[in-house]
Formats: sequence, structure tokens, C-alpha cells
Amino acid sequence: MSNVEEKLARSLTGESTAIIPYLPYLLQDLWELGALPSEINNLISSHIPITKDTRILDLACGKGAVSINLAKSFGCRVKGIDIIPEFIDYAVKKAYEHGVENLCQFQVEDINQSVTTEKDYDIVIYAAVGDVLGHIQDTILKLKGTVVKEGYILIDDAYSNKGNQETYVSRQQWLTAFRDTRVKLVAEKTTDENSMEAINQYNQACIIKRAQELQAAHPDQAGLFAAYIQSQQEEIDDLQGDITGVVWLLQAV
Repeated sequence: MSNVEEKLARSLTGESTAIIPYLPYLLQDLWELGALPSEINNLISSHIPITKDTRILDLACGKGAVSINLAKSFGCRVKGIDIIPEFIDYAVKKAYEHGVENLCQFQVEDINQSVTTEKDYDIVIYAAVGDVLGHIQDTILKLKGTVVKEGYILIDDAYSNKGNQETYVSRQQWLTAFRDTRVKLVAEKTTDENSMEAINQYNQACIIKRAQELQAAHPDQAGLFAAYIQSQQEEIDDLQGDITGVVWLLQAV
């Protein structure tokens, strides 16, 4: 399997790239994947002057929940990109349902390619945990390259409160990366633990149901689906312990 697929699996809390073909089925009951639309909307409305001419790029957009909510809220144009075709098909359908099909454009592409070709946006949003775009300094620089001078970058990720966690760096390491890449921290929104716990419990229940259906349909792959359930639960446990979820709002300078 390719390096891109390995990074994709890790970003969606998968232990193996073998899970990738089954992700649309496992996640079929969930629209909001990654960043919460309400948090992104609130950060933008509180800190960024926005008009109908504002251009927004949503990288690793999943099924388009953030893109569609932004288009509805602000009447601006949003382009969402994700590597999973079924997610993009769903996003297109939801854009029509919400009456923003003329404001939203969705595209299937590896975002590692997108960051080399997509330019001059006012805002870029990125919600892919892990090293999909490289280490945090590389990620910030690639995102910075997609926006205009003094454009804005929103990153939905997390940091380790201990600073020695394998997947997540510390808050101080994030702040150092912001300094080194010459971006200004405008605001940060950490996860509300109570509300996130309820969301995680609902999401996990949906995933377990679909994983059990797949185990019944593909008994030879039962271990793969059991491992996915376990990895999801471990991620939830981390976020309720040593890991703090956060959305960073940055400005290119």
C-alpha cells in the first residue's frame, strides 16, 4: 500500500490500510467527520471579516459538513477536497439538500497534491489528525502556501498534555512551530470534554453497529473490524485523558 494510504488510515484511527475500502460503510451514519462545524463557524465569525467574496478551502473535508455549514452561514464559496470518492459523493448530495450546490465545489484528490496547486484562498481549513501533510512545521507551511498574504489557517488537531505521546506533540511544540513558520496565533478553541464525550459515544455506537455487520458479512476479516473498533476506543480514551483536542486559528504573516 502507498504512503498516502498509510497516512489516511492513521488519520482515521485505523491500524491497517486494509480498513480503507470499508471506511465508507463503517462511517455511513456519520456526517460530521473531524472538525465540528459549529466550532469552525464560531471561530470564523468571531475573528475573521467575511463576505460573499471570501474563498475558503476545506482540506480533508470528509463528507462536507464544515464546507456546507460555512456556505450556508456566510454565503461564500467553499471548495472541499478529500481522497475518498464516496465521501465526496455524499458531500455533493448534502450540498443540494441544503441549497448551497452553487457555493460548494467538491473534489476527489490527495491533499498532498492539492496543497501544491490550490492557491490564493482567504481561509484554509485542515482537519486530519496525524502526519498526512508531514510533521507540524511542514503541515503549517503547506497550508500557508494555499492562502493569500495575511490569510487565515484553521487546524483541527490535538496536543499531548505530557508532551511525549507518539501521535501528538505538546502545546509548546505547537507554539514553537507557529513561531518558526511565521504564523500568528489568533485564537484557540479547546474541546469541551462533556459535549465531546456524548459525541464520541454516539459515533462509537454507530461504528460498532456497522463493524458487527461487516464481521457477519466477512467473517474472514472479523479481526480487522475488531481492531478498528479497538483503535477508535483507544482514541476516545486518549482524548478523555492525556490529550486535549483543539482548533487553532492562525494568520499568515
